[in-house]
Amino acid sequence: MIRRANPADEATIRDCAEQAYRRYVPIIGRKPAPMVVDFAAQIKAGHVHVAVDGDTFQGFIVFFPKGDHMLLENVAVLPSAAGRGIGRSLIGFCEEQARRGGFTAVRLYTNEKMVENLTLYPRLGYAEVARRTEHGFSRVYFEKIIGGPGA
Repeated sequence: MIRRANPADEATIRDCAEQAYRRYVPIIGRKPAPMVVDFAAQIKAGHVHVAVDGDTFQGFIVFFPKGDHMLLENVAVLPSAAGRGIGRSLIGFCEEQARRGGFTAVRLYTNEKMVENLTLYPRLGYAEVARRTEHGFSRVYFEKIIGGPGA
């Protein structure tokens, strides 16, 4: 089940981000952006959803409208829940919410040193559209055209 996050989820979301991204710290040379965001503010804004199995937290996703598209800013799954399709389900949920909102595209970015993402996102239908350095991070931008409502 995927539901909107609430303030009581913040510590669990932060822990999930820590577990999911800490392996990249030595590769990138510092904590990746998803480890240092203001989750409380994102939860309050309604941008965070969590995947749960009963009462057991599995992962989370952060997305919100940005201009003419939905921006998928962060998706993370607990390592103990990895490999069960939870990340794909969360991304699919974001895409469906974008369609319902009348958006025709979902955009996202990843650090170029998170090499598995560079092959994962194309397998999910995302096309690379740009590479930029922002805030000291080398990022690869992807976009998926999803159509409009009812597509």
